[in-house]
Order: sequence, then C-alpha cells, then structure tokens
Amino acid sequence: MHFLPFLISTFIATSLAHAGEAEIRKAVQTLAPGVVVKQISKTPLNGMQEVTLDSPKGPMVVYAHEKGDFLLIGDLLDVKNRRNLTEERMNKLTEVKWDSLPLQNAVKVIKGNGKRKMAVFSDLDCPYCKKLEVELAKIDNVTIYNFAYPLPMHPDAERKSRLIWCSKDRAAAWNDYMRSGKLPDNKGDCDNPVDENLALGAKLRIDGTPAILFPNGKRLPGYVPAEQLDAKINASQ
Repeated sequence: MHFLPFLISTFIATSLAHAGEAEIRKAVQTLAPGVVVKQISKTPLNGMQEVTLDSPKGPMVVYAHEKGDFLLIGDLLDVKNRRNLTEERMNKLTEVKWDSLPLQNAVKVIKGNGKRKMAVFSDLDCPYCKKLEVELAKIDNVTIYNFAYPLPMHPDAERKSRLIWCSKDRAAAWNDYMRSGKLPDNKGDCDNPVDENLALGAKLRIDGTPAILFPNGKRLPGYVPAEQLDAKINASQ
C-alpha cells in the first residue's frame, strides 16, 4: 500500500518534467532553429533549467524558465562558493581528447627532458601570445606543440605562419620570431597545415589566442604567468 502514493507522485513529477522539457525545447527551437537541445537539467536556482545545446559553433549552455517562458544567455554564478557554474559546465563540454589532436600540424618545441606536454593555439602577431612566450621561456622540461592560428584581425599572421612552417628548423624559427621578430628567409610556399589548424580551432571553439590545451582535456585561455602555468602543467599530466 505504501508504494501507491510513491508511484503516483513519481508519475506526476515525471509528467511535469517532460511537459517542461517539451516547452523548453519548443522555445529554443523558436528562437534558434539551427541548434539541437542535447540535455535539460536542474540548476540550484528554483524554476530555472540548464539547457545544453549543440550549435554550429559547438556546445553552448543557456538557461530556461521551467515552462519555457524565458531564456537566459549568460554566466550563472554561485556567489557563496565563488564558482562560475556556466564556465565549469562549458569546460566539461569542451574538454579536448589529447590523442585526437593532429600534433604533426604543430611546431614542436622541446625544453629540457620534454616529459610534460601542452599545446598552444597561437597567432604570431597576437601581443598576448608573445607575452606568453616570455613566460614559456622560464619553464623547463616540457614539450610545447604550437598550432599556428592566425586570426582575421592580424592579416599578415597567416603569411608569417607559412614562412615559419617552411623553414628548416621550425622550432628555432618560431622562437626567433616570437621573441625577437626575426622571420626565416624562404618563400613560404611549401605544403602547410594553417588551413587545417584554422578548421580545428573553429571546431574546438577557440575564439581567441593564446589558447592552451593540456593532456587531461582541460584548457586555459589567455596569457598566464610562468609560475601559475607551471602548476597547471603539473596538474594536467
């Protein structure tokens, strides 16, 4: 007899959940027909649901009123615990499988024993990428896979990327330009992976440089001081 109330309440709760999900899906599709709703789940905020989307630009997280009346795009912050819940969720959704990276398309720089590993999507004319290079010079025992990733705002970065790739010593050419502005002397007309790198970055939703990827799938956007970066590298191996 005790099971009957339980079954009734479970049925009602499930029905309401499905009804809310249907309305949320309809609201999302009305505003953005090109996206696919992958998952709807609860948030700590009463009445609001987390909606994971698969968009042409990759995964997205938005928030919806449980009846689909309102959609919110932005970060959900846990003030008490000082956590960005949206960022944490996006980091999980955008984790990169290290073994899936085409490392042969990167300029490989080995420092010390090279046991630790990291990958960097870098625009040769990006000021913060050059600042990061200064910090990388302070770090030892790491292999850095540099993916040339020229952004539209730096129209000459693509040419420079080709010049470095076509040089006899790519690692030396990379370091020479990033640290002293010296480019190798060649025509830059060899086969190169720049277009492939751009397509890969778009797939991974890399919107800015530098973008750092680690073997554990985590990523770190932007310039980071050497001490902090060294700790991140250690934690990621």
